[in-house]
Amino acid sequence: MAETKMSVELLGHTQLSKKFREKIEKTGLSPTDGQAITLSAIRTCYSANKPSEIVVKEGAKYFGTKATDGKEGTDADRLFRQIVASKHTSTLEAISFTFAIEGVSRALLAQLTRHRVGFSFSVQSQRYVRFGSGDKTGGFDYVVPPSIKRLAAIDEFHKAMRVSQNYYDALRKMGVPAEDARMVLPNAAATNLVMTANLRALLDFYEKRKPGNGAQWEIAELAERLKDEVVAVEPWTKPFFE
Repeated sequence: MAETKMSVELLGHTQLSKKFREKIEKTGLSPTDGQAITLSAIRTCYSANKPSEIVVKEGAKYFGTKATDGKEGTDADRLFRQIVASKHTSTLEAISFTFAIEGVSRALLAQLTRHRVGFSFSVQSQRYVRFGSGDKTGGFDYVVPPSIKRLAAIDEFHKAMRVSQNYYDALRKMGVPAEDARMVLPNAAATNLVMTANLRALLDFYEKRKPGNGAQWEIAELAERLKDEVVAVEPWTKPFFE
């Protein structure tokens, strides 16, 4: 049982198939996997070419020339900006990202799972994972809000966590199953999850939960961490989060 902090790590994201990658490499172009798939999805709506041919036949025009709108990047970046501005963002659902999210509170989980379209969740269970002091977990870990520390209320908060742990342990010793003993665990109790979301869903999530937009501190921090992980592997997405 201990205070814990959030960790967010990208486990995987949409990648090109070997066959499709070999086609693109023959053109001499080097878009990211996300760019190649997104261009294929967008241009399929407007092009006479087949989806499997679009990057090969149209890639030089989009990835090989400067943006025709006078802004930064290639003409592919211009097209992506145009699509986002026009709200034709269903095309951004073609790429997805899977994250390991660790050390977040059950309070955050309740907020996070309100975002359902384009998201999937696999969450550590308080029913099957036991959080007694003598179990493998060593008791439940918990998240401490910054306001608790700022107001010098940390001792009272730790005390409340210990009381919850003691009641959980007592119920388990009395034979209460973990699925029922968990009822005394607090919103601060930490959990871990794997989350997959497509780019459109992540952009919508970020817009609603980003720092400075009225979201609670923990989910605002999560929004920022998710953005950083996505931008690290698909840098062209950065302007759409901003």
